[in-house]
Amino acid sequence: MDSTGPRCAAVILAAGGSSRFGVAPKQLALFRGEPMVRIAVDAALAADAFEAVAVVTGAIDLTAVLPDGVTVLENPHWADGQASSVQVGVRWAAQLGVDAVVVGLGDQPMVVAGAWRLVALSSSPAPILIATYDGQRGNPVRLASAVWEHLPTTGDLGARALVRERPELAGEIPCPGTMVDIDTQEDLDRWN
Repeated sequence: MDSTGPRCAAVILAAGGSSRFGVAPKQLALFRGEPMVRIAVDAALAADAFEAVAVVTGAIDLTAVLPDGVTVLENPHWADGQASSVQVGVRWAAQLGVDAVVVGLGDQPMVVAGAWRLVALSSSPAPILIATYDGQRGNPVRLASAVWEHLPTTGDLGARALVRERPELAGEIPCPGTMVDIDTQEDLDRWN
């Protein structure tokens, strides 16, 4: 692990029920031959920027497709929305004693290791540092420990709710890759 930036942990959110995707859980859907969640995890690991990497699960067990050394964090309240999964990740990061947590999504397989690395190791003083792709805000997002207590505990917005209330906390960093979400079978067919 490179130690030029803040001490960070990575958290991939993959707890959802895939309600828009159809019959199969999208986390396990094959994207270019690999389970989608595994691609997101592998990108975070390849960034070589984290003290530890975790996946927040909930609706389905993902253990069988995750590499060794990745922490699985169960979110029993996953149906309450993304904020509950962010809270699970933040509590884990607090136990690790890191300076920040970098949060990404398990359904964005085109977010590359370089994006994870740039967000994690940036010297930006912004308490919330957001990856951008062609000027559009996306994931991953670095959340400094100073903002953890201000993150929402319910709902489906995660850190976006805090950024809306306190835009001065947010900074941006241009990243390689793309932030395409795979939410439906049509999305998967289009990008696969």
